[in-house]
Amino acid sequence: MTIRFVTIGVYGWEADDFFRVLQVAGVDTFCDVRWRRGVRGSEYAFANSRRLQDRLETLGIRYLHRRDLAPSPALRAAQYDVDRAEKVAKRQRTILADGFVDEYTAQVLAEFDPAAFVAELGEAQVVALCCVERSPAACHRSLLAARLSAVMGADVEHLLP
Repeated sequence: MTIRFVTIGVYGWEADDFFRVLQVAGVDTFCDVRWRRGVRGSEYAFANSRRLQDRLETLGIRYLHRRDLAPSPALRAAQYDVDRAEKVAKRQRTILADGFVDEYTAQVLAEFDPAAFVAELGEAQVVALCCVERSPAACHRSLLAARLSAVMGADVEHLLP
């Protein structure tokens, strides 16, 4: 059976809907690709590390944290500089800056081995790649998913609120 990937961001979801859509998608493995596993704002407390892991456990979904697949603080700061220059709030960003895409590709994806990653997932059938941005095009998770699709032929679906 071929592994399938979904991506999901935290912004825009209410807690119950976030977890329900993971179940409907058949997610059995949740891969957190955030550098910091916290989200500001009480409406997103469900996505803070401990609460998130506890809820996933009750749903029978395995949790993995892959910080090595997250952009570094310096790279995120460079994207925030572009956001400020374009007067776009992080939560309203719809696309990544070209410089971010180039640097993420050079710093993270150049070292990324999709086959080894898939092997580490073991018997996983549906894997969710999670970060915070609502729009996949505004988040590195879409770059990671595109690499997995291109190299492994994996199906990818983006879950949106």
